[in-house]
Amino acid sequence: MRGETILERTHIHTNQLRKAAKTLKAGQTILLSGTIYTARDAAHKRIFTALDNGSPLPFDLKDAAVYYAGPTPAPKGMPVGSCGPTTSGRMDPYAPRLLDLGLVCMIGKGARSQEVVDAIGRNGAVYLCAIGGAGALAARCVKSLAVVGYEDLGCESVKRLEIQDFPLIVAIDSSGGNLFCRHV
Repeated sequence: MRGETILERTHIHTNQLRKAAKTLKAGQTILLSGTIYTARDAAHKRIFTALDNGSPLPFDLKDAAVYYAGPTPAPKGMPVGSCGPTTSGRMDPYAPRLLDLGLVCMIGKGARSQEVVDAIGRNGAVYLCAIGGAGALAARCVKSLAVVGYEDLGCESVKRLEIQDFPLIVAIDSSGGNLFCRHV
């Protein structure tokens, strides 16, 4: 295949993320399989209220992966409609606390604040980017979907997704690598 570059992708299962997160490097591409949870702005606000009140959460934060997405309703024969990432920076006020409580992975798009970058490092976590504008393609990686919290929020409810070979890019790694920082 002359003139073509084939990107090597590492296959990772979500139950291996805690260990793998410490070895991943910014710029690396991966194919992620396993369980992830969707949560956007409204769900994060409710999660924080639950944490502050000592109420149960819709999922265990320990070693969990959160995808900043609000999947659209499923067409016939599919578990989900479009399932593209939302801008991660909107969750920056919440991310450090969630990482400190055990979250290991965040998936979204766009740069993160320095506070989030610091929390990723101190917790051995990772931030992965999905391709924005490719929600229909991302949906092909979703094998099942179940609403697990805050159903009244509609597309912003917390959902458990089972995914297979979801293509992602390591954007911020636990050793300080950051695709969004340019060193001159």
